[in-house]
Amino acid sequence: MQSSKMRRKVAPAAADGDSSEKFDQLLLSSAICNNEDLGPFVRKAFTSGKPETLLHHLRHFARSKESEIEEVCKAHYQDFIMAVDDLRSLLSDVDSLKSSLSNSNIKLQSVAGPLLSSLDAFVEARNISQNVSLALESVRKCVKLADLCSRANLHLSNNNFYMALKCVDSIEGEFIDKTPSSTLRKMLEKQIPEIRSYIERKINKEFGDWLVEIRIVSRNLGQLAIGQASSARQREEELRIKQRQAEEQTRLSLRDCVYALEEEDDDDGLGDQGKDGYNNGSSGVLGFDLTSLYRAYHIHQTLGLEDRFRQYYFENRKLQLTSDFQVSSMTPFLESHQTFFAQIAGFFIVEDRVLRTSGGLILKMDVENLWETAVSKMCSVLEDQFSRMQTANHLLLIKDYVSLLGVTLRRYGYPVDPLLDVLSKHRDKYHELLLSDCRKQIGEVLAADKFEQMLMKKEYEYSMNVLSFQLQTSDITPAFPFVAPFSSTVPDCCRIVRSFIEDSVSFMSYGGQLEFYDVVKKYLDRLLNEVLDGALLKLINTSIHGVSQAMQVAANMVVLERACDFFFRHAAQLSGIPLRMAERGRRQFPLNNARDAAEEMLSGLLKAKVDGFMTLIENVNWMADEPPQSGNEFVNEVIIYLETLVSTAQQILPAKVLKRVLQDVLSHISEKIVGTLLGDSVKRFNVNAVMGIDVDIRLLESFADNQASLLSEADANQLKTALSEGRQLINLLLSNHPENFLNPVIRERSYNALDYRKVIAISEKLRDPSDRLFGTFGGRGLKQNPKKKSLDILIKRLRDVS
Repeated sequence: MQSSKMRRKVAPAAADGDSSEKFDQLLLSSAICNNEDLGPFVRKAFTSGKPETLLHHLRHFARSKESEIEEVCKAHYQDFIMAVDDLRSLLSDVDSLKSSLSNSNIKLQSVAGPLLSSLDAFVEARNISQNVSLALESVRKCVKLADLCSRANLHLSNNNFYMALKCVDSIEGEFIDKTPSSTLRKMLEKQIPEIRSYIERKINKEFGDWLVEIRIVSRNLGQLAIGQASSARQREEELRIKQRQAEEQTRLSLRDCVYALEEEDDDDGLGDQGKDGYNNGSSGVLGFDLTSLYRAYHIHQTLGLEDRFRQYYFENRKLQLTSDFQVSSMTPFLESHQTFFAQIAGFFIVEDRVLRTSGGLILKMDVENLWETAVSKMCSVLEDQFSRMQTANHLLLIKDYVSLLGVTLRRYGYPVDPLLDVLSKHRDKYHELLLSDCRKQIGEVLAADKFEQMLMKKEYEYSMNVLSFQLQTSDITPAFPFVAPFSSTVPDCCRIVRSFIEDSVSFMSYGGQLEFYDVVKKYLDRLLNEVLDGALLKLINTSIHGVSQAMQVAANMVVLERACDFFFRHAAQLSGIPLRMAERGRRQFPLNNARDAAEEMLSGLLKAKVDGFMTLIENVNWMADEPPQSGNEFVNEVIIYLETLVSTAQQILPAKVLKRVLQDVLSHISEKIVGTLLGDSVKRFNVNAVMGIDVDIRLLESFADNQASLLSEADANQLKTALSEGRQLINLLLSNHPENFLNPVIRERSYNALDYRKVIAISEKLRDPSDRLFGTFGGRGLKQNPKKKSLDILIKRLRDVS
């Protein structure tokens, strides 16, 4: 290190040398001493083409170091001599040690030889044992592997694919990498994928068969479920009927009738789940089995193909649903609608069960999307089919089945409001068709009417034709045979109207609208006002040709009035509203026009008959010397006819109708009498003739009084008022003070039915026996009658007023 430092100090001084070669040598020496990289020197030498110079400098540097080495060796020579001496003494010790070791080795070999032989034998035996153990372990693994393969084959042969897959998974996870036989391992590596592929094919085939089978099962399932809903609805209707009967008996105060309403358990028949809540997907009475589906899903889960199978299932079921939407154009929809809707109902019952029990095979959102598609298609089909139908009964049949479909699927949580909206939308069309059908039926019934009282020989006929429509006027059952006051038209029309009400309520029921009585009532009003009333009017105007026919129709109208009360009560009961609400909203009799026309027709025919007898008034001696004591001939004939009429009419016509008819006829007779006195056929008459007419009117009034036993005293008095015009005229003509007619108070009290113009004209025809020419030439030689004088004053005053 000292020489290095010395060279570092002289190196810069050499830079002043004249020779560049000397300078390069110094630089090289300095670099070697400083342990610097000699690469630059080597490259420079070769670049300049003088490697010999570099070698020369290196040799020179080496020679310069030999002297230093020599100095160092001289400095350590003594130590070297001492080391050599030590080595020589060590060599003698090594020789002695060598001889000792040789002796020991000889002894060791003589002793260890037998031991080594034994050790070799032990090692060989141990290796054999290890090999045997390894072989046994390999055999054990092969036996287990063979057992698993045998079990896998057994499960495959028994179609127990899940256990077969578990065996295959166990082989693949625990044995295939540890199998000592490469041949066996290669065989397993080849067969395991094939086994899984085989299982997938088999399970897909089973699933495909299930898809085919479930379509048939779904149709039967839908029909059964809808049938159960129909049975439940029928039980509800039966309970309602019993309840209505009980209410009716209570209303009629029949305390001896006791009704017990028993509710039946509502068993949906859909089966109960097992204790584990799974039940293999089967469903009790409905009997559909989802085992094949769950098995396929489980196997695909085991194969790690869960998502693919879920998508495969959804797409296939969606295609099946799309196929179910097809409506055959070869079969009328009325015949195929049950199959169509039952297929869809069964589809979604199955999907509901799959959703709840499959553990994620299908999502709720997917089922909802399928249901929205199905509802949209069903609504479209209903719209199209309803638009084509022209028979009310066909619409009702389809509506009933669709409502049952809604009830069935609502129990599974499916929203059915759009379907019910379609039904409500076609409510008007249905009722229009129903009205058209009823119009035709009523027309046929009225055309077949013979206008004869209905004869009922048995009690069941009475119950069917009278009690069922509450037409009876007494709670006492009559003796049979019973002759009803109405003709067969009444119960026939009642049946048509009742059927209309029931069909209307049936269409409106279970359609999503809870309160529909107002709708039913509106169409019932139309049936009665437009259809039945119009048909009766047509019958009255075209087919009535006799008094007996008109009387029968008038009697029918009275019974129909009671029937109309029943119709509205029946509609209220079927609609589920209290009777008091229906009675509160009841309007006037809807067949008013027909009733008035019937009574008008009867009155007209009776007036025509009376007019035939009134022609005998022409035989009256208007200038009689004495008044007739027993009345004129015409009035006797009229009274005989009216008495005969009353005896016949009281058997079928109610008192109020008979009173109105008689009142109209008597008023007509009064008008005819006044008209005769006013007419041109009577040029003049005397007091004796007036007294004869007075007797006639008294006879008519006596006839009216005699009806008090049939009607009532008040009604009899009203009948007498029908003769008021004739009575007041005769009273005025026979009055001793006819001028009282001019007194407003007396006139209003005693002569309010008289027209003063008629009074003038008739009074002018009155001739007094003392005055041959009344009011013109009389009284020259005789004293004028004071009554006649008053009458003349009356005539004059009335002319002045006019």
